[in-house]
Amino acid sequence: MSTLIYIHGFNSSPLSQKANSLKTWLEGQHPAVNMLIPQLPCYPAEAIELLQNLVAAHAGEQIGLLGSSLGGYFAIWLLQKFNLPAVVVNPAVRPFDLFEQYLGEQVNPYTKERYILQSHHLNELQAIQIDALTAPDLIWLLQQTGDEILDYRQAVTYLMECKFHEVKMLIYQIDKNKLSL
Repeated sequence: MSTLIYIHGFNSSPLSQKANSLKTWLEGQHPAVNMLIPQLPCYPAEAIELLQNLVAAHAGEQIGLLGSSLGGYFAIWLLQKFNLPAVVVNPAVRPFDLFEQYLGEQVNPYTKERYILQSHHLNELQAIQIDALTAPDLIWLLQQTGDEILDYRQAVTYLMECKFHEVKMLIYQIDKNKLSL
């Protein structure tokens, strides 16, 4: 059995359109792939614990990761720890810097869960920062140039510093509902 673990981003959920569109497509095109879309806890250390337990629960299966935004950051960490292939879509590469602006009360728009993001949560993110990938051949970057929050150049630069010639990379631009490759 093949298992694909979809790792959603900050303040997202398994209910996101991106996750469900992919799940529907996989069910039609690759029904042998079991796609898991866990609801991640709001706090980084708890999210990582859940993801590690999920990988352990599927040990012995062929596992792949797909992470979007903050989920891409988590996927890079899991790739490094478990030597798993990963596709990262618009990954956050230094979320502990980016999320300073989100400190305080948050509401997940999908689940309506209220929580407080504090500075120690940024430390939890920084604790799992990967400075150099040991298996860059296992990662495929799908990067949008027009993301409102994430600067695409950070991810491209980060992965270039991790043996760019071995990293599969697709940079695309969204322009008025048209995908340009």
